[in-house]
Amino acid sequence: MNKISDKFSSMDNDFLLSEFQQAEVKEKVNQLLRRKKPKPLWREYLEVVLISLAAAIFLRLLVVSAYRVDSGSMEDALFEGDYIFVNKLAYKFGEPEIGDIIIFKYPLDPTKDYIKRVIALPGQSVEIVDKIVYIDNELAHIFPLAKNSDPKILAAQLSSRDNFGPIQVPEGQYFVLGDNRDISQDSRYWGFVPATHIKGKAVFIYWSWEPDPDAPEWHFPYIHSAFHFAYYFLTGIFTHTRWERLFTAL
Repeated sequence: MNKISDKFSSMDNDFLLSEFQQAEVKEKVNQLLRRKKPKPLWREYLEVVLISLAAAIFLRLLVVSAYRVDSGSMEDALFEGDYIFVNKLAYKFGEPEIGDIIIFKYPLDPTKDYIKRVIALPGQSVEIVDKIVYIDNELAHIFPLAKNSDPKILAAQLSSRDNFGPIQVPEGQYFVLGDNRDISQDSRYWGFVPATHIKGKAVFIYWSWEPDPDAPEWHFPYIHSAFHFAYYFLTGIFTHTRWERLFTAL
């Protein structure tokens, strides 16, 4: 009987010891938490800004780029003053397709970026007869927003604008045209676009600002111009923004 009593007494002691150890550990944890000072508000804001900046730089370098359209050569798909996002990974795992709107380095001056629509792929033949495009001797796909603004037909001896080819697209290169066919400088004039020059695929319009000849210009000292631009933007945001074009898919 004494042995059983001693056994239970030992178990009670072990249980009390265990509870005491747990309480001691909790107290130490609480002490450490009390010693840890909360972050100042400015530091939390700084961390958020730095993380956001790092994410933006990562996206800018590897995933997407933003561009402003500076001409009317892609009307009516893109207008001057449209701001677009370009997917830089679009052709890392695939090839351009007919109808894609692409950003590429201008073959005659790689420091400049151009934007056009892919019309023919490597190995296909292209011919333009009186403004009508043929691919492999068949009528090419007609894009709804492409247009000819000049009713005159120019002979091939005068210009390659309305009569061109036939010519075969070399391997590793693409034939591109602007949607505003009669004013666009494209493959009809300066040749094909090498695949290595393609920077990405236009995805959508994220902002659109109607061009304004009275918009302020940058002049030294630039702080003056910054205030002028800020005032111009705030007072013109509702009248110059083409709201109907925002987030238009391309």
